[in-house]
Amino acid sequence: MGAVEQRLAEAGVELPPAPQPVAVYVPATEHAGLVYTSGQLPVVDGTLAGTGVVGEGDGDVTPERAAELARICAVNALAAAKSVVGDLDRIERVVKVVGFVASQPGFTGQPAVVNGASELMGTAFGEAGEHARSAVGVAALPLGAPVEVEVVLAVRS
Repeated sequence: MGAVEQRLAEAGVELPPAPQPVAVYVPATEHAGLVYTSGQLPVVDGTLAGTGVVGEGDGDVTPERAAELARICAVNALAAAKSVVGDLDRIERVVKVVGFVASQPGFTGQPAVVNGASELMGTAFGEAGEHARSAVGVAALPLGAPVEVEVVLAVRS
């Protein structure tokens, strides 16, 4: 187990196998020193860990729960990246995180939701986990997921 996975393990995070695509794409691809992950959903053991729309009304996914789900998405993104680089210790830095949040109209807390993913990158990579980011509200996501995360990672040769 490399240093990155050791830090994750100390935080109670075990990387799953790379997620299986739900359509025609690959979980991650490496090109010109960068790894691009496909958008990852909050899937645990093959099952979506939550569905719905994020908001603050009755029946909505709470922003706090959505942040937990974003963390799961980030774990899956790292698993996808590992499937192409072999060892997460080859990651030089997290370049960018993009988070999509299925949101109720008027909900503007997307940045706090995507913090769940960003914080995991800091846990895994320390200073090298600091990254550019977008947090975007959308009407719906695949399979009814409340959040989806993709990352771009720089890889050491």
